[in-house]
Amino acid sequence: MLISELPSYEEIWLHDFEFIARPGEQQDVVCLAAHELRSGRTLRLWRDQLGEQPPYRTDRGVLFVSFVANAEVASHLALGWPMPANVLDLSPVFRNLTNGLSTPDGKGLIGMRRYFGLDAIDTKRKDAMRDRIMRGWPFTPEEKEKIQDYCVDDVMLMVKPLELLLADMGEIDLKTALYWGEFAAVSALMFYHGVPIDPEIYPRLSNKNTWRAVRDEMVPVIDAQYGVFVQNAANDWVFSSERFAALLRRMGIYELWPRLESGALNMRRKTFENMSRVFPQLEPLRQLRHARDKMRKIKLAVGADSRNRTTLWPFKSKTGRTQPKASEWIFSPAVWLRSLIKPAPGMAVAYVDYSSMEFLLAASLSDGHCGPVNNMLGMYRSGDPYLSFAKSVGAVPQWADKESHEEVREKYKVMLLSTQYGLTAPSLAIRLGISVFEAHEMLSQHRSQFSQYWKWSDDYIHHAMQTGVVQTALGWTYHVGIVGAINDRSLRNWPVQSAGADVLRISCILAVRHGIKLLAPVHDAVLIEAPTDRIEADVALMQEIMRRASRIVLNATADGTHELRTDYKIVKHPARYIDKRGIEIWEHVMEIIKAQASATTEETEACAVTTKKRESF
Repeated sequence: MLISELPSYEEIWLHDFEFIARPGEQQDVVCLAAHELRSGRTLRLWRDQLGEQPPYRTDRGVLFVSFVANAEVASHLALGWPMPANVLDLSPVFRNLTNGLSTPDGKGLIGMRRYFGLDAIDTKRKDAMRDRIMRGWPFTPEEKEKIQDYCVDDVMLMVKPLELLLADMGEIDLKTALYWGEFAAVSALMFYHGVPIDPEIYPRLSNKNTWRAVRDEMVPVIDAQYGVFVQNAANDWVFSSERFAALLRRMGIYELWPRLESGALNMRRKTFENMSRVFPQLEPLRQLRHARDKMRKIKLAVGADSRNRTTLWPFKSKTGRTQPKASEWIFSPAVWLRSLIKPAPGMAVAYVDYSSMEFLLAASLSDGHCGPVNNMLGMYRSGDPYLSFAKSVGAVPQWADKESHEEVREKYKVMLLSTQYGLTAPSLAIRLGISVFEAHEMLSQHRSQFSQYWKWSDDYIHHAMQTGVVQTALGWTYHVGIVGAINDRSLRNWPVQSAGADVLRISCILAVRHGIKLLAPVHDAVLIEAPTDRIEADVALMQEIMRRASRIVLNATADGTHELRTDYKIVKHPARYIDKRGIEIWEHVMEIIKAQASATTEETEACAVTTKKRESF
């Protein structure tokens, strides 16, 4: 397809903003450059020339082309401008074209031009200009001129790649590309909204000295039940491997703990996380260790309006999933920190998530492959596929439920979600803290129960190796690469994860189209916000939208066989969000902060009394 062959858009604008980005804040727009392809008209406008309305149309008759459109749409929103109706984001189109392939110059605008053999802006100049912009106001007349030239250059650098991408999109039609662009715009809207953060507690936790004191005081409180931390000569708390080994012996799981090649206990973060799933009594210790080792300070990106905002980076992973910067994002660092989420007065938030999403996706993708029997679909319809599987192999009695056999259910949940991606018996044994013999037995049970899935998965691997490329139903593509370098587990994982990304993208797009205030995508869930008296209605609508999105991607039948279920959690002011995995740590942290505040108050009152006595003399 050529630019001249694009649908009958009356105008085609390439545009780019320069802006100052401060953690947690809306973008502080510096300037705009835009070029209209049909007329050749070019705009270069400084901040004081940008009015209450955009200098171009944003309706359905206009196509907007940009690179990383979420940044440009976020600038629209920061200026109070409407979102463009049609967005063609060259970033996901280029990522899709090269996903899995080597791009030595990266996936950015420079990398895209060099991929096509075109000249690109000097990286030193680009870095210098971005550094100057980030230093902020004021700008000299000479700096303003250079920044506007740089902004115009970025716009014009998109013209030739646009032509080449349109010609090289292959099976990806413009409609698919516009759907990706709409999701980039929706991502900008979620950034604009932000996640509400407790305005009283967060400033205390983000204070370096306060957090250091909290970290120190957490240890004796939480470690009282474990006894694995000791104080060194500098009175710093240190995790003792010897004491931890003794703890494992007392718990009777020393022999089950994974080892390094040296024979020492494997204390890597992922290993500790996996073992804590199997032995949940270790979860508070895992979180304490994470807080001590990794959280030297709390540095979430929270703005002056107490909203958490960070660039969501849609399409960044090879499966097309969104990848925000973990240290800045409320849903990344530690689950107990999620209790900082607190709706403002009169408002409520709701966490709406898909139920057993990856299990149903695997069942649906493999349905009808080499035989009519699909036990996976039947187990999903039972309402709890993990417990249903455990019952089918006699691991729990038929009357068991989630509460009565929570630990066994979690064990089979971990097994089912990891085994369907080709996890080996030794690795499964490590992950579950069981013998290799028992892991082999569980793998055999999985292959026996879900033979159709395994036939489909094996055929999928063979197809990928033969063709060198795989693709989702909605066009997201992955180039497999050199056969000898293929990671079998990663490749088995790709179709389920990428289908999940498709489902969540459609959910987010439809939510915004239906007027739901979307705050965040969280892997297989979304966070929404509404006035307290409307939240139940919006949750019901969001659930229907999410079910509809799954039907679209999975081509669900009229009986809803391939339809994903959803769960939800509503939090109304003055309550806060609670994740049960982190509630113990959160409560300890709150007790420490309360004690610190009380001590500070007493000290202040004592000083006031002393001062008053002095003044009386």
